[in-house]
Amino acid sequence: MTTRTIAHAARTALATAAAVLTAGAASGSAQAQTAGNVQIYGLLDVPVEYLNNVGAAGASLTRMPGLSGGYAPSRLGFRGTEDLGGGLKAVFTLEMGIGADSGTLNQGGRAWGRQAYVGLQGGWGTISLGRQYSMLFWSQTDADILGPAMFGSGSLDSYLPNARVDNAIAYRGQFSGFTVGATWSPGRDAVNAGPSPSGTNCAGENAADKNACREWSAMVKYDTPVWGLSAAVDEIRGGAGAFAGLTSSAMKDRRSTVAGWFKTGDWKLAAGLIARRNDASVLTPKSNLWYAGATWSLTRSWGFDAQLFKLDYKNSANEATLWAVRGTYFLSKRTSVYATAGRIDNDGTLALGVSNAAAAAGSTPAAGGSQTGLGMGIRHAF
Repeated sequence: MTTRTIAHAARTALATAAAVLTAGAASGSAQAQTAGNVQIYGLLDVPVEYLNNVGAAGASLTRMPGLSGGYAPSRLGFRGTEDLGGGLKAVFTLEMGIGADSGTLNQGGRAWGRQAYVGLQGGWGTISLGRQYSMLFWSQTDADILGPAMFGSGSLDSYLPNARVDNAIAYRGQFSGFTVGATWSPGRDAVNAGPSPSGTNCAGENAADKNACREWSAMVKYDTPVWGLSAAVDEIRGGAGAFAGLTSSAMKDRRSTVAGWFKTGDWKLAAGLIARRNDASVLTPKSNLWYAGATWSLTRSWGFDAQLFKLDYKNSANEATLWAVRGTYFLSKRTSVYATAGRIDNDGTLALGVSNAAAAAGSTPAAGGSQTGLGMGIRHAF
């Protein structure tokens, strides 16, 4: 399937969902009802980590990072639904990212930096408007075992755990095991907070340059109780003044992925590939990120995770290999303690750090160097 075909499918899915909503409203079938609910939820995950081989001097660093936990970043959220009748529901989510080490807001200081959207949902799927996840994010949730953990895929590509889009129109629908989805945005990032995963300074929505800072993504996913497969494409365009060298709307940064997972007994095995073409990287525009991992549920109280990542820039000596392991003891369904370790080995001119869990610079090794990280933390969900 070509990129043009996927893009056309994404636009068709969004147009179909909009047509369904218009038809439903015109027929008067969606009569407002009083039934509705609002849920308050959250996660506090606070680790302490140790890093060696920091900088050219090879110093060590102990810190309590705020961007990510041993599992996932801390957050506070509100989500709800209202039954509108005729099988139609209103849905919303407001979710803020919290730097629990200091009580600050993540995602560039946004009040609702993780998610902020409202939408309509029916048997045909959900269409929603606002700040939302790209389909690249949803394609990785089952296969990328360590996900946004402090030693994980975000250390090699910071976009992966932060694939959110401002001003987005999104559609997702589930049909007999298949999930299809798409997003489109005329201005993908309205917060100047970088260069970092929190902001890339590309607000878009510009009449003088309609391609500036646009984003689109599309996904097809199939799941059964014991295995699943996904494929997705995510493309962002640059704009004047954007960070990371993507300073023209003619420049694109595209990630294409396939991933899969399989369960057997107490084990879950997963693997994936993310191929990237980044016009902002003149010397090394093409790269592949491979990963494979496993989860082992030893008992109801003990769990273990391990994952291996390989980032390879084509026609270049630049590459990095990262491995990480994590052990978790579940004190209850909501509270756990964990220990984790990771190591990254860089080649060429790469200087990627093993941890992606703090915004502050100065924690990576020298170019071509290696780094080991250790961490322990507490996690509580509510």
